[in-house]
Order: sequence, then C-alpha cells, then structure tokens
Amino acid sequence: MVQVRMMNEELFAKAIKEFNVAGELVRARQEEKQGLLDEFDQECKRFFYGKISRKALQSSVDKTNKELHRLDLEVRENMTKARNAGNRALHVVSVQVPVGYRATLSGISGGGESKSKGRKARRKKRR
Repeated sequence: MVQVRMMNEELFAKAIKEFNVAGELVRARQEEKQGLLDEFDQECKRFFYGKISRKALQSSVDKTNKELHRLDLEVRENMTKARNAGNRALHVVSVQVPVGYRATLSGISGGGESKSKGRKARRKKRR
C-alpha cells in the first residue's frame, strides 16, 4: 500500500510556538521602551520648567540610556530567536515536497525519488 509522507506536526507546532513567544517578547520590550521614552520626556519637561536640577536630569539620562541599551539587546535577541524558529518551521514544511503518483488501470504508479531538475555543478578544469 502506498503511503503519503506526513509532516512532523509536533516539531512544527513547537517551532510556531517559539516564534509566537519571541514575537510577543519583541512587542513587550518595544512597549516597555516606549514607556521609558515617555517617562524621560516628562523628566525633560520638569527640567525645562525648573522643577528638577541639571544633576537630576543627568542621572536620569544615564539611567535611561542604560535601560534603552538593555531593551535594544533583548529585542535583537528575540528577533534572532524568532528568525531561527521561523526557519525551522519553514524547513519542516519544505521537506514535504509532494511525491508524484498516478492512478492507472494496473494500479498506482510513480512515487519514485524526485530527480533534481537543476544542473550538476561542474568542476573547473586545471590547465
């Protein structure tokens, strides 16, 4: 009996789950970054109106820059994780190249290994 190649659904589901988690973490860090920028904007306004000193603003600048750097690193890491998970899911799906079968009066034919349609790499001749 002929059997069709089945996809490894567990592996695919795991890759998609990792992709979703990484995407949600990117979104969460971006929201955290936006909140930090809004908070710093408020500090700048307080300095402008004379409610805080230059020294207090400078300490806020240092703290904000350190936190922005940390958030950017986390966003980049999670983007890499999402890219890798997406590539794994794509690999699981792309392995599922359909095998050609035909129904004939004598039964099912086909199912042979797929032959590569591209050219073989040629070696350069030494002179």
